[in-house]
Amino acid sequence: MAKIATREAYGKALAEFGGDERIVVLDADLSKSTKTDTFKKVYPERHINMGIAEGNMMAVAAGLATTGKVVFASSFAVFAAERACEQIRNSICYPKLNVKIGATHAGISVGEDGASHQCVEDLAIMRSLPNMVVMSPCDAQETRFAIKAAIEHEGPVYLRLGRLGVEELYTEDQKFELGKGIVLCDNGNDATIVATGLMVQEAVKAAELLKAKGINVKVVDIHTIKPIDKDLLAECAKATGTIVTVEEHNIIGGLGGAVCEALAETCPCYVKRIGLNDTFGTSGKPAELLEKFGLTAEKIAEATEAAVARK
Repeated sequence: MAKIATREAYGKALAEFGGDERIVVLDADLSKSTKTDTFKKVYPERHINMGIAEGNMMAVAAGLATTGKVVFASSFAVFAAERACEQIRNSICYPKLNVKIGATHAGISVGEDGASHQCVEDLAIMRSLPNMVVMSPCDAQETRFAIKAAIEHEGPVYLRLGRLGVEELYTEDQKFELGKGIVLCDNGNDATIVATGLMVQEAVKAAELLKAKGINVKVVDIHTIKPIDKDLLAECAKATGTIVTVEEHNIIGGLGGAVCEALAETCPCYVKRIGLNDTFGTSGKPAELLEKFGLTAEKIAEATEAAVARK
């Protein structure tokens, strides 16, 4: 099966749903990379290149939203979430405007671009902003679901998207609901692996490796980091007693932090967080970097086996 990057799916979904004349797409001179040029080819009159000025782009997006538009503002995650953070906070989140931020090239899997472009802090930043919904889809079909949900949601949404082609997990008949996790594997009660983004595929593979060793785990796809599915997480924690979180992000403040916060209030248990351990990325090929930072099925399986052994 061909691998498709979630940024590719983002561009296709914008074009697919672009018949809604409320939708306007802004881009910070990166449309070929963010794939909003796919939308531009079909609806050029509603695509605006804002130039390399992300802060201004977010302010313009806010202004357009006050006129009833559903605005998608697109750039690399490191520029969208960090360079334009103040404008997102004050101009979009504070008045709760209908702006959707398409943040591509997130995480270390952008590869050779190096630490300056490998955004591993965005989930922590964006989920800390009041009124902001945060989603991190794992494949092309889930990205389509997320874009549709973002359009239907009234208010700010941050969409975390990747550059690397990933395997498809879902079909078009998959049930998807904003804020509700999806149980992908329900092999047993030894542990629960909770993943987001391209780590979902690795978590599913890790579950198969563990099954061969007689360790039976659940795998949960948390595509919505905020609002997070507290009920499902508590259910899994109660059933397995051990949670392993996996994310292509700093373990501080991202999925792992969100899961720990949720469980501390509902069903406290041991949580092992897998991700970047309070460090920046580095330049290298995506596969090499995922191996370096322990974000492969084999490494996830090893960490989960160790976590189960603590029981």
